[in-house]
Amino acid sequence: MLASIKSNQFQYESKKLAMNYFRVAIVLFGAQLLMGLIAAIQFVYPSFLFEVFDFNVARMVHINALVVWMLYAMIGSVYLLIPDETGIDAVGIKLGKLAFWVLTAAVAVVVLVYIFVQVGPGSESTIWLINEGREYIEAPRWADIGIVVVVLIFYYNVFATYMKGEKTGIMTVLVADLFALAGLYLCGMWFTDNISMDQFWWWWVIHLWVEATWEVFVGSLAAYGLIRILGAKREIVEMWLWIEVLMLFGSGILGLGHHYFWIGTPEYWWEIGALFSALEPVPLVAMFVHVLYDWGKEQGHAEAGQTGHAVNNTPAMAWIAINAFGNFLGAGIWGFFHTLPQVNIYTHGTQFTAAHGHLAFFGAYATILIGMMYLGVQGAYGLKKMHMTFKTKMAIVLVVFGVLGMTVSLTVAGYEQVLVERADLGGGWDAYFIAQELPWYLQAQGWRLTMGLVTFTGFLFLVADLLTIGRSQEAEESEAVQAAAA
Repeated sequence: MLASIKSNQFQYESKKLAMNYFRVAIVLFGAQLLMGLIAAIQFVYPSFLFEVFDFNVARMVHINALVVWMLYAMIGSVYLLIPDETGIDAVGIKLGKLAFWVLTAAVAVVVLVYIFVQVGPGSESTIWLINEGREYIEAPRWADIGIVVVVLIFYYNVFATYMKGEKTGIMTVLVADLFALAGLYLCGMWFTDNISMDQFWWWWVIHLWVEATWEVFVGSLAAYGLIRILGAKREIVEMWLWIEVLMLFGSGILGLGHHYFWIGTPEYWWEIGALFSALEPVPLVAMFVHVLYDWGKEQGHAEAGQTGHAVNNTPAMAWIAINAFGNFLGAGIWGFFHTLPQVNIYTHGTQFTAAHGHLAFFGAYATILIGMMYLGVQGAYGLKKMHMTFKTKMAIVLVVFGVLGMTVSLTVAGYEQVLVERADLGGGWDAYFIAQELPWYLQAQGWRLTMGLVTFTGFLFLVADLLTIGRSQEAEESEAVQAAAA
């Protein structure tokens, strides 16, 4: 993928810009996994890199790299699909390219500060230059402002192109969703002295990004991918996309209440948050199953005179399929494990949360974005069809098995915490440390580390595949054309 720019056959500049976003995303993905491994080692061996690269720093970089690489891949995915959905290149693409380089330089500076400066005094200078100290959105204030400027440029590119070109249902949903995604970031940029109020607005960014706007965004990408890969009927795909918008914006916004249980907000959020949180992953699975059923019934066979099947990009299709069910499993099933307030009072802040977070982010977002990267590589080399290689299969097996293994391990650790730390010992200070030393917890963290290594190995196969699959299959297609001509 990194070399594809030399031979890419894109006629649109926005698609070339998309590949740049994908390149940075895959690098940040690797950094996220590496930081996760360091944090996992520190759970098992607390003295590892003590006072050199402490757990709080590794965790901060791990989580922020996760958010940033996904945002890079999302922006790249939009630039990739814009010409196909609107029929024209992105408006203001030179401004879009400038924004990419500005954002990348800013991210590089922020990461270096995270790693080498790490923390500062409790003063305005730390907030502006090091980090704001707000979990998950620790970017310093100057970077916050820069992110807003870059996102406004990106939104201008998308909105102006939408107004000038064709107006498909997918683009209409994206334009509305991106407005919400950009606007909600502003909610995390002010500070209040009241901790409950500060947490209230902070969750507007953390939850409404991830469980409302990002979910709708993923639905739009899945709809686009199914049309490009399968030739699925647009009317069916977009029908389910609109249903998803209704359910996700409704359930995603009201589901925000499950974060309001213990921060001093009114008790009516208990019932509202518990009820609506469980509905979020349903429409994406429904869209995927309905499209596959309709396509299999009418189009799911090879064209006359051809062998094989009609899927024109099997790696991307595999990742989209994993996304549909990984979203339901990670965001739905594992989320519902501890969403009810009667349960959450025991599971809140335990490894149950980490288990849900790992599987939900992977199943709901990472998978679809990897699929979009394969679509980008296919277009960059002008391939009519892209099929799986050994590296593709190894990446899928190892990454999926590794993430599922981490999820189960963290669930076991959380179960031990709930039983011992919360239910038996009452959740006090001593209870926390006692629970950290028991065999179940230690063994679970050991398995989490092992499964993290499996995941990282799968990531290496993924990178190797993205770097080589386009060139190798371009050569295969060229040989096939020459053989047919002979």
